[in-house]
Amino acid sequence: MFRSLSSYNYRLWFIGALVSNIGAWMQSTTQSWVVLTVLTDNDAVAVGITMALQFGPQLLLVPITGLIADRFDRRKILMVTQSALMLLGIALGILLILGHAELWHLYVFALLLGIVNAVDGPARQTFVSDLVDEHNMSNAVALNSASFNAARMIGPALAGLLIVVIGSGWVFIVNGATFLAVLFALYKLRANQLRSRPRAPRQRGQLVQGFRYVMSRPDLGVIFVIVFIMGAFGMNFPIFASTMAVELGGGAGDYGLLSSILAIGSLTGALLAARRDRARMRVIIAAVGLFSVAAFVASVMPTFWTFAFALIFIGFATVTMLTTANAFVQTTTDAAVRGRVMALYMAVLMGGTPLGAPIVGGIANAWGPRWALAAAGLAALIACAFALTWAVVARQLRLRLHPDSRWRLVVTHAGRPLPVSSIVPEDFSEEVALTSPISLPDLAAGARRGSKATALSNERSA
Repeated sequence: MFRSLSSYNYRLWFIGALVSNIGAWMQSTTQSWVVLTVLTDNDAVAVGITMALQFGPQLLLVPITGLIADRFDRRKILMVTQSALMLLGIALGILLILGHAELWHLYVFALLLGIVNAVDGPARQTFVSDLVDEHNMSNAVALNSASFNAARMIGPALAGLLIVVIGSGWVFIVNGATFLAVLFALYKLRANQLRSRPRAPRQRGQLVQGFRYVMSRPDLGVIFVIVFIMGAFGMNFPIFASTMAVELGGGAGDYGLLSSILAIGSLTGALLAARRDRARMRVIIAAVGLFSVAAFVASVMPTFWTFAFALIFIGFATVTMLTTANAFVQTTTDAAVRGRVMALYMAVLMGGTPLGAPIVGGIANAWGPRWALAAAGLAALIACAFALTWAVVARQLRLRLHPDSRWRLVVTHAGRPLPVSSIVPEDFSEEVALTSPISLPDLAAGARRGSKATALSNERSA
């Protein structure tokens, strides 16, 4: 589960990112709470607009930010973007402390934050491929998610406490200080142990090369549709947690607690993903289905603690889907265009928020947060149905009786049962081997059997 931590560079990055992520979750929680309760009178639409401004640039700037990640040194990119994020947090904190902050200040801050994150996201997501080898990349991606969600478990609860004790403005200042950890980690990385990679050359058509690559991969197209729907309508957790906290009679501390409880399931999903040898499409589809069920259940929970319990499953399903999808995209994409493809992935994931967040916020305002959660569950159900339809039609998945047992069911792929042992690995490319749900035979065992057969044949000949 933790094999990537054996690398010095990855271990250092993991620790620095964990500290910084805690601060980022503190800031995110405080930002939503300030908009909802300090600068407006429980206006969920204002929270949705803030989220839209923060995530919109990732959609608009995707051709440029992906090329930046493929062409330039990702370590230097991250040092610039992380420094900019630190200064933004400190500036807004000072405004809040001095009592000069207005709603439009939060909107401008969210927009600038989104622009910087648009450049930071693809570089940070693909930087893991510079720290570990190909064999450990899926594990490293999952551990990154575990770090992110461990921070989600700590950061919001800490923010809820600090908002009460020292005030909202100081939370932004504390977040600014946490960026020093990741900047120190980037500075101390061993440059001679970073993996070399092909840099994108200067040529015509670079900006659209990522689009063309995704268009040639139907499986990536399906994942992009799933994450767009989920990012737009399913993953508006600041709206769900803040409005439900108010609905159930809670305050800032309860809001932070809900966000941390959500992270319990998220962390569990990330750690289980780290145990898997590779990312599989069927895990993504199952996770989206689980999210749909959990969201519908959460929408009817009568008390704070029953709602909090349902949030654990929402967090688990969400992070299982995101971690597996992220690893799937990275491990099956050509290294030369990985930055641009990941920029597209992040744009699709985050870019859906400007569309969905105001709609979900409007539903919460008009009919209450329970209906907003039900809308998220319906969106996930549609995404799951779409992916299942593609799997059945394009991959010819079928549910049949096992050939050796009349009581056992087996899923077949293109007419072949999944556990068939006669499949020859050479019939499949590396890409298919990584993404296909077909269980391939043990190559080492096959080699041993082949060696024994050769030895027996030689003895008979002698």
